[in-house]
Amino acid sequence: MAAEETPIPESHSCDAHAKERSAARNQVRTPPLLQVQNLRVEFSRRSTSMFRRGEKFAAVNKVSFHVDSGETLALVGESGSGKSTTARAVLNLIRPDSGSVTLDGVRVDGLSHTRMRPHRRKVQMVFQDPTSSLNPRMTVAEILMEPLKIFRLGERESWQKEAAKLLELVRLNANDLVRWPHEFSGGQKQRIAIARALAVRPQLLVCDEPTSSLDVSVQAQIVNLFLTLRQELGLAYLFITHDLALARHLAHRTAIMRAGEIVELRSTEELFASPKHAYTKDLLSNAKGTRG
Repeated sequence: MAAEETPIPESHSCDAHAKERSAARNQVRTPPLLQVQNLRVEFSRRSTSMFRRGEKFAAVNKVSFHVDSGETLALVGESGSGKSTTARAVLNLIRPDSGSVTLDGVRVDGLSHTRMRPHRRKVQMVFQDPTSSLNPRMTVAEILMEPLKIFRLGERESWQKEAAKLLELVRLNANDLVRWPHEFSGGQKQRIAIARALAVRPQLLVCDEPTSSLDVSVQAQIVNLFLTLRQELGLAYLFITHDLALARHLAHRTAIMRAGEIVELRSTEELFASPKHAYTKDLLSNAKGTRG
């Protein structure tokens, strides 16, 4: 088994972000990989003493942002802020009531399952709980070969070799292909889930709290893996999290969500140095108080 990585110091991460921003400024501006405009998603309330059954509310309202190729945008908010609903609308797992989602120049919101399928390769999701996202009745080889089979990538004879490469990409050993999910630790399961997401060679990963169910030391290792993969593969991330420190370590830009709306969206460096919105200031203050 390959040894786990050690956390990257924060200063190293900041230097890397600065170099990436400098390189981006020297490139010709291209359209965003992901463009979300005025997104709105409504749900029906359950009947309570305050609300009548079926009465609707906006879980996501007037949300707009973009993600460039190779960029990480952190979407930060407390539980119930609408960030996970936004992620699912981006993936067309739920249909927005209004607004648009454009992926690599193609508007994908509202597409049927069949018409969405060609675009699924461009964007994949990494879920919060790796245990529930991996089929316990499949070996690691079967888990990693399944997307290759679904999208008919390469020849059947090459799938086993490709699965081994995917494991090595997430710093696991090709010998692990014959093992079952329950034989791995939580961090190793999340590495397998990431490998599965990478199987179809996506341009964008939507990561919904992918470290929150892991031990603190393992969280750092998985975050460092995301940083390494971004550098090696040129991946873009929409990173959903409630953890401001994680956003600061990983993201080029950070959006703060509250009650279904984005209240502040700026470069991560600027947002942490000089927050503008009162809610952002409160979040940063509370985070500092927790660490202190």
